[in-house]
Amino acid sequence: MFVDRVKLNVKAGNGGNGMVSFRREKYVPFGGPYGGDGGQGGSIIFEVDTHKSTLLDLRFQHHLKAKNGENGKNKKMHGADGLDLIIKVPVGTIVRRLDTDTIIADLITAGQQMVIAHGGKGGRGNFRFASAKNPAPEIAEVGELGEEFEIEVELKLLADVGLVGFPSVGKSTLLSVVSAAKPEIAEYPFTTLVPNLGVVQAGDDRSFVMADLPGLIENAAQGKGLGHQFLKHIERCRLLVHMIDMSGSEGRNPLNDYEIIMNELKEYEYRLLEREMIVVANKMDLDDAQENLMRFKEAHPDLVVYETITLTQEGTQKLVYAIADKLDTIEYDLFEADPVSESVVFKYEAPDRGFEVEKVGDHLWQLTGPKIEHEFRNLDENSDDSILYFAQRLKTLGVDDYLRAQGVQNGDTIILESVQFEFID
Repeated sequence: MFVDRVKLNVKAGNGGNGMVSFRREKYVPFGGPYGGDGGQGGSIIFEVDTHKSTLLDLRFQHHLKAKNGENGKNKKMHGADGLDLIIKVPVGTIVRRLDTDTIIADLITAGQQMVIAHGGKGGRGNFRFASAKNPAPEIAEVGELGEEFEIEVELKLLADVGLVGFPSVGKSTLLSVVSAAKPEIAEYPFTTLVPNLGVVQAGDDRSFVMADLPGLIENAAQGKGLGHQFLKHIERCRLLVHMIDMSGSEGRNPLNDYEIIMNELKEYEYRLLEREMIVVANKMDLDDAQENLMRFKEAHPDLVVYETITLTQEGTQKLVYAIADKLDTIEYDLFEADPVSESVVFKYEAPDRGFEVEKVGDHLWQLTGPKIEHEFRNLDENSDDSILYFAQRLKTLGVDDYLRAQGVQNGDTIILESVQFEFID
């Protein structure tokens, strides 16, 4: 089964908690802090595997979860890091983060790895907090949470050559005779419902990957038929081979077929007409094929048309060499971003405080910000020393002074995440 789009929930591992411990050893009455750091949470990593051609393995895995890091141990021993979860995906896989609608990975080379969700950092043990003022701290950090969000994984086939054209024009037959691929072939339209890939050997030590893609129909660019599900796989083909049933054996006009397909490629958003193209007139052994070819060349005198009879492999070897020659001349990068202006405008930007304060009621204030929330999550609520350390961190970050500047008074309530504090001036 060919699967080219799945939605998943990813959850990286949490970092382990730091440990509060003291060295207790005979004849060492003041051993000092001895608690180790927590381990790093495992990350979720996607890796390109050239042996895969579909996302079928992910279809029934609604959740991907990496291992948590272990807590710190005595004797300053570091907790074990959580194991990374490595997921094998095909070449051409794109990962989009749904909450921000941004692409976070575009996997296009064999063996390429990309961290999709980062594991949480392990909390520090109490020996990290020892100082001249506090030689025996009872403070340890809680491990950070691993990233968690929804993603959409999409496969856009990566091939050198893409076969385009109406259903039943001979695309699958061509792929089967020039490569070892075995696509389904039958005498009815839409036999090919999923893309098929094959490696083609030109016979002179040159080879390329050819993709037999499901047949286009009119208004495919607007989503009719296979629509965008098909067209997206053309985006990454370096060369398009446009096959036409020149005999009109399916009751269609070859000239109209050509114009319709070209219009669909033009209407699609990824500028497919900018791709190099080779036109192939197939089924040249059938009635009316030669006459239709003459009319086609009169209408398009600038086009070089290759004549084939794919069932008997006539003309296919010449076509393979022509494709290989054309690929040798294509140098542009399909993945290069659109050109942008090189000019840069410099402007002043106020430094980021890392937190914001908002009045949400009478003597009630909301404190938010990634820096503050990070410090709060590392707080051990059961430790007085940890609470005092957190209060000192707020003062160091300038939170106290900013609260006063905003009009916060003694006794007002401050909300941080789901916890309420009383402001004491």
